[in-house]
Amino acid sequence: MAQSDTYLMKHIQEGDRRALAQAITLIESIRDDHRERAENLIEELLPYTGKSMRIAVSGVPGVGKSTFIEAFGKHVISLGKKVAVLAVDPSSKISGGSILGDKTRMDGLSQQSEAFIRPTPTSGVQGGVARRTRESILVCEAAGYDVVMVETVGVGQSETAVSEMVDMFFLMLLPGSGDELQGIKRGIVELADLIIVNKADGDLVNAAKSVASDYSSALRLLQSSPTQWTTQVITCSSTEEKGISDIWEIVLQFRNSLTEDDLFDKRRMQQALSWMRRELDDLLFNDFYSSEAVNSVIIEMEDKVKSGLKSPAQAARELLSVFKKDL
Repeated sequence: MAQSDTYLMKHIQEGDRRALAQAITLIESIRDDHRERAENLIEELLPYTGKSMRIAVSGVPGVGKSTFIEAFGKHVISLGKKVAVLAVDPSSKISGGSILGDKTRMDGLSQQSEAFIRPTPTSGVQGGVARRTRESILVCEAAGYDVVMVETVGVGQSETAVSEMVDMFFLMLLPGSGDELQGIKRGIVELADLIIVNKADGDLVNAAKSVASDYSSALRLLQSSPTQWTTQVITCSSTEEKGISDIWEIVLQFRNSLTEDDLFDKRRMQQALSWMRRELDDLLFNDFYSSEAVNSVIIEMEDKVKSGLKSPAQAARELLSVFKKDL
């Protein structure tokens, strides 16, 4: 490991937020030399990871994810803990840029010395998370953060990827009319370990209770979880900080439940294997398209597929055969 990275590792373990930010910047870089340095750094930090509670917060735009995370984070800090927030912002398909406004929206939390907030763009990655969110979680843990929260872009069919890198999945909902369930995919509801109906204040208190009741009823009809944990539905007001302490108690109950069932560590091990397979897929994909032999014939093969002279399946097999011979 380079001397500069040894210095970085030392300061991360000391909880230096600047060093942590530098490490995440290194992790997010697409340069090959930076990638190698990042992988070496993570390898060295692995023995110091795994002690945090990893939580994903997902919900439709406007549900108040950032406001909730700020209120929740401040409460957890008041209990003597440190909180890291990885806030994923959508990237522009044109420029690749990101608004990165979460630090502004969490002004109160960002001023706390026990908090670390890192806005990061998705850069076109599906799943509501950024390209290297998993690695960023590990570095935050090595820096001594007790709770690492991942705020996803929104809710959609591809948002479920975040569930493969956290311990607990929060799904946030808006108060509605109370007459029908909101148009959220069943799959993401089944993934939720806790459903939070936010903005339960003022004139919306009764509406929030109605939505919570609807979802509690709907959850009973869904397939039961492989764990003993029963997904709870709770109302809260992030602006008035009502229900926030109850949510933290539910987090503790959830962790205890999975630990008693010997599932907490098993889930993390399965996630690590899933991560390895995804990395392998990415490496193979990159190697395939970097192959000179493949690049020499792929345009011709694509033309044959477009003109109907060759089936997509057969073309793919022939290209794979070319790639294998080039190894």
